[in-house]
Amino acid sequence: MSRSLPLLLLLSLPALTVNAAVAPAYRPVATNGPEDDTAQKGRLNGQVRDEQGRPVEGVSVALKGTYHGTATDASGRFRLTAPEGDYQLAVSSLGYELQELAVHVTAGQTTTLPAFTLVAGSQALQEVTINGSRSLNERPVAVGKMPIAPLDLPQSTFTVERQVLEQQQVVRLSDALANVSGVYVSGNTGGYQQEISGRGFSFGSSNTFKNGVRYNNSILPETSSLERLEVLKGSTAILYGNVAAGGVLNLVTKKPRFESGGSVGLRAGSYDFYKPMLDVYGAVNGSEHVAFRVNTTYENSRSFRDGVKGERFYVNPSLLFKVGAKTDFLLEGDYLNDNRTPDFGLGAINYRIADVPRSRTLNTNWANIGTQQKSATATLTHRLTENWQLRGVAAYQGFSSNLRSAARPTTIRDSVDVFAGLNKKGEPNKILTGSPALYGNLVRSLQATDISEDYFLGQLDVTGQFRTGLLRHTLLVGADADKYNTVNVAYNRVANYDSINVFEPGRFNARTSQPDFSRNTRTFSPIRRVGVYVQDLISITDNLKLLAGVRYSYQETGSQQLTYKDGKLGELTKSSDDAFSPRVGLVYQPLKTMALFASYSNSFNLNTGTDNTGKALVPTLVDQYELGVKKELLDGRLSANLTAYQIVNGNLAQTILADAANYNSAFPAAKELAGEVTSRGIELDVQSKPLNGWTVLAGYSYNRTTYTKSNVYTVGSLLRYNPNHTANATAFYTFEQGPLRGLNAGLTALYIGERQAGRSARNNVVNDQYRLIELPDYAQLDASVGYSLDRLSLRVKLSNLLNQLSYNVHDDNSVNPIAPRQFLTTISYRL
Repeated sequence: MSRSLPLLLLLSLPALTVNAAVAPAYRPVATNGPEDDTAQKGRLNGQVRDEQGRPVEGVSVALKGTYHGTATDASGRFRLTAPEGDYQLAVSSLGYELQELAVHVTAGQTTTLPAFTLVAGSQALQEVTINGSRSLNERPVAVGKMPIAPLDLPQSTFTVERQVLEQQQVVRLSDALANVSGVYVSGNTGGYQQEISGRGFSFGSSNTFKNGVRYNNSILPETSSLERLEVLKGSTAILYGNVAAGGVLNLVTKKPRFESGGSVGLRAGSYDFYKPMLDVYGAVNGSEHVAFRVNTTYENSRSFRDGVKGERFYVNPSLLFKVGAKTDFLLEGDYLNDNRTPDFGLGAINYRIADVPRSRTLNTNWANIGTQQKSATATLTHRLTENWQLRGVAAYQGFSSNLRSAARPTTIRDSVDVFAGLNKKGEPNKILTGSPALYGNLVRSLQATDISEDYFLGQLDVTGQFRTGLLRHTLLVGADADKYNTVNVAYNRVANYDSINVFEPGRFNARTSQPDFSRNTRTFSPIRRVGVYVQDLISITDNLKLLAGVRYSYQETGSQQLTYKDGKLGELTKSSDDAFSPRVGLVYQPLKTMALFASYSNSFNLNTGTDNTGKALVPTLVDQYELGVKKELLDGRLSANLTAYQIVNGNLAQTILADAANYNSAFPAAKELAGEVTSRGIELDVQSKPLNGWTVLAGYSYNRTTYTKSNVYTVGSLLRYNPNHTANATAFYTFEQGPLRGLNAGLTALYIGERQAGRSARNNVVNDQYRLIELPDYAQLDASVGYSLDRLSLRVKLSNLLNQLSYNVHDDNSVNPIAPRQFLTTISYRL
């Protein structure tokens, strides 16, 4: 439900009385500068490489004596527009000799210049050489919707760039997230999706985006097409509505280019892992107005887990249309077909993990989950004026999944001979009934589900910079509408399919035939959402900025069920909710390279179920407070950000217990808003630009998420799956001179602290059905080495070098071991 807005927020929303044009309030990316719109213009294209032929990012390219300049992109390319005439083009970068070239710009034409080769200057060895890229606090995140440099944003952000993704040979999303503090894998249920969490809260599909559009993460996302991974930590409800409080992930794919290029490669590794990859881009038929890009890959693999295998095909085509000088139209497609063996790991025996080989599996030999995901996104960007921009997005995503598998292992038999003794408190364990001969036996049952989902999005944003009196503004005004149509077909469970033993796989004759599954129910779950929002970054002075805004969200949720047994179609029930999500933050910059910030934001989570009168529950409100400091060190070569936060998820829906005074037997599953979860923590992120051959990433996070109010769980008890401590560090060194030039090597370390799984203890209830599984901490170390020669490159990686053993556990029935030591190698050729 709505909350009143702070008076400060209301006073900060300016009247749209625009004074004379002013410089943007954010730190801009290099641009062509002001131009005379009446002059006839032409374009210069080119590329900058080093002496090994490798593209160099961030090189300054400018027409001397003018405002026209830009910087090279990740592929070393640049595009420069200027009025017709003769100029002197200057190409410069720290540590390299200045290069100049006389050029002529012809109106209405594009001139492609010969490639520039940077030559190390005579003092290059005495200087710090920085090859491109922007620092952690310089690159705005696209998922933030506003062109605000992170140093001006009262919120923690992190970006994993393409160079890191390639050096680490990232295959799964978890590989990339190993570089981000406080964001971690909290579960791996079924082995076909990675459950991600941050700051104590799960990142569901509502918190996962691809190019700014919600992305169903019930499948392993494909990473081969990524240009970068963006993480916007903390509350983002003002931008996207109903999202979990921990933050959002945005997968940014590679975009079309007008210059021809690309790469072809093969990735291979342990357990018969093979992955050919192709990336091609360029202008369509040499056009200056239409460019394309196609990323595609095929993956075939087995696993360290017995009988587990996977196969997938992925393609990501895109087209960019330059519709005039001020309008871009981008079309992006995405198709993924994934088939693999579901792997629910090992179930716990009496809430303890069985000591069996890492490779042991409990599923049938025919189990499979087949998933298809397809999407299409159209993005129109129009520069209304020098200071104002209009951006519209229309998107569709289709998702379907078919699961045929054994159920999660939940009823593994135990034995009195094994678990007698004392617990950690020195108290006698409960004596369990059963025969020692049954120890480790599991009677397997089967499950089947079909899920299909269609998702549609329409979004319109206007951003601009202007003045009101002495105040400078960077304004975002937007609206979005989206809908889900989800159909879930549940099949009748097949009980007593056969028996297996966790410790002796050959004790029983396992069945190999797949039975016919009969349909049970078909549930249609439509969701409709609409939101409008406004957000303004107000520069009160050069070093004091206020970010304030609010979003109004309306959501309608429905459900309709068909029962196949009697053919009865139930009524389509609907419920609606609305909420205001305010945000206010203050940034103070005592130095140009330092920012102190404080912020408050409010978000909401929808509740399912009804109260004790049968009425739908209102949304749960989440208050988030954040304090932090961001600092650029060593003349901008190193960024270090420290953030502290508190998240209070109040009015949390919890089941009304049967012995409670407000229990109503007419609604036995009724809930009440009686709970509260509080998350507190700190995060440290450190990231360097590539300098003197070194690239460094590091982070640390402390989080404690507990029940601070509850009628069900013990107050003060920890939420499951969340480690109190995580840490990460990556260091890569590239030889830039001498006979080893082109060689690079690095180490990546990840630490995950102690966690809890199992089932949270009920408040004041002694019951063996609610016991926790304590998971010990572990550290994982990866080693990488690579070599590039002209257009050819080779990389080799050993992951989990110390062969650490740990588990990702969901409840007590999905105990998935992490991968052992493995090798991975990639050979690629740049086109």
